Amino acid sequence: MAALRYAGLDDTDSEDELPPGWEERTTKDGWVYYANHTEEKTQWEHPKTGKRKRVAGDLPYGWEQETDENGQVFFVDHINKRTTYVDPRLAFTVDDNPTKPTTQQRYDGSTTAMEILQGRDFTGKVVVVTGANSGIGFETAKSFALHGAHVILACRNMARASEAVSRILEEWNTEYHPPLEKCRIKIFN
Repeated sequence: MAALRYAGLDDTDSEDELPPGWEERTTKDGWVYYANHTEEKTQWEHPKTGKRKRVAGDLPYGWEQETDENGQVFFVDHINKRTTYVDPRLAFTVDDNPTKPTTQQRYDGSTTAMEILQGRDFTGKVVVVTGANSGIGFETAKSFALHGAHVILACRNMARASEAVSRILEEWNTEYHPPLEKCRIKIFN
């Protein structure tokens, strides 16, 4: 490090640039961690900024995540026909700043499920709601469905469950107007 400082190479514009001997890696579920090869240690926080990061979004088009015979994750670029152990999403990391719990309550007894889910996208998520044909269960199922989730209604009465699905689909068609295939609901009793 002293030699780099002497040569003027330790000064950089990027706060995210890693010091010599460090490597940025990801876990299977997208969390970024840092390997210090000099001290043979790993840590979650960036060695310069102290921030935690995670990769944002899915793999780029044409990429696939695989695991080798030793359990090591690697990435396959089918378009350019190459493999690498470096996650291509590392170029698009986002800060993970855990929010500190506030003493002020955000929701109360009059808060609706739609207000709680406001601004969230549950596309691709599967949600099972018990008692979904009335009351809190119905409101919860409706809110998740209207926010893109694949909702499974677990109800004892099939007729009341079918009625609940009709009410949800009616609101979907009246309020939201996107294609019906985006609103996916199933009934189990």
